[in-house]
Amino acid sequence: MKKVLLLILLFINLLFFAQTDSSFVKRTPADTSKLKMNMDAVYNRPFLTMGKFPVAVGGYVEANSSYFGTDGVTEGLSFQIPRLTIFLSSTIKKRIKFLSEIEFEEGGKEINIEFASMDIELHPLLNLRGGVIMNPIGAFNQNHDGPKWEFISRPFSATTIIPSTWSNVGFGLFGKYAKSNLIWAYEAYLTNGFDDKIISNTQGRTWLPESKKNPERFEESFNGVPLVTTKTAIRHRKVGEIGVSWMGGVYNKFEEDGLVLDKQRRIDLYAIDLNTALPKINTYINGEWVWAFVDVPGTYSQAFGNKLQGGFLDIVQPVLKRKILGWENSTLNFAFRTEYVDYNVGSFNETQTNIADHIVTIVPGISFRPSQQTVIRFNYRYHWQTDLLGNPASRTAGFQFGFSTYF
Repeated sequence: MKKVLLLILLFINLLFFAQTDSSFVKRTPADTSKLKMNMDAVYNRPFLTMGKFPVAVGGYVEANSSYFGTDGVTEGLSFQIPRLTIFLSSTIKKRIKFLSEIEFEEGGKEINIEFASMDIELHPLLNLRGGVIMNPIGAFNQNHDGPKWEFISRPFSATTIIPSTWSNVGFGLFGKYAKSNLIWAYEAYLTNGFDDKIISNTQGRTWLPESKKNPERFEESFNGVPLVTTKTAIRHRKVGEIGVSWMGGVYNKFEEDGLVLDKQRRIDLYAIDLNTALPKINTYINGEWVWAFVDVPGTYSQAFGNKLQGGFLDIVQPVLKRKILGWENSTLNFAFRTEYVDYNVGSFNETQTNIADHIVTIVPGISFRPSQQTVIRFNYRYHWQTDLLGNPASRTAGFQFGFSTYF
């Protein structure tokens, strides 16, 4: 905790310099001159650089209000500051870089190191990365910064199937090859991984986010078997990007002090993501679908799914781009998201009827961007949640209003 406080004090001092000596400080915007991909999101952010000071700083904050009701019952209006994130980046030497991402969640209730790795660039096709790595499963896990999205809530599939901002300690390789309008990229890492809390938890279902609660995954592997994550993606400047990723490993403790406790039980996740922009009308389309396969012991009830799946599709349509309220190049967008997640794909053994543990969501919204680094968002959110037995769905609806900005 003392180290975190020192980090905060350093950040405050840097901001003080930024306000008192504008000639000393330079804001480095996100790099849009090159063809960027989801894998570049960790560095493709605005930073403040100060003279010859070796560290660049940045961050973003999200704040919002919400009013929700479920089947006519509401808890009223609430206000939230779900996250405040600070970036620190440094070029240690030519082709050697370090970046860290520290996130303060729920008003400081939780403090997490989401990313803290050193990159050694050997060749565009061969680069080394080590430290706390953001596992590149899907696109949202890599490219999750709030100011980049028109929606206040993160997708269910990227938070309850893929644990949101899922990162672990490890090492690996990444690289790119570009030719004309095409660019191909890959990533491959070995990291610490999941533990048996994904099935041994208070949720009463297979629940992958439970492993995020184990801080020891940053110190040692739960079972000594590394989690493997690989991704490959291709992007065309005029068409868009499509990526395919896989993450898999053993999640249970199968042996201790030479004593065999169980067989090795695997968890495997597969994801496909895509994004594109329709020409002329500039409609932006972004989607992701993920499958999770978990080897659940036969002693567990059928409430614990061995196959999960889900995804989301976003459509964002700019309707006005001009000077608005004195802000140049402001943009007003209409946005729409649809989501589906199924936490237990399959049928009951006894009756062969469908296991119905799923959620369907629609989210229309309006967003206003006085700049590309700041978004003010209004969402109406409605979802139907069906329980394990397929009883009539509970209905949750409500409004969300808030903002997210880099600083």
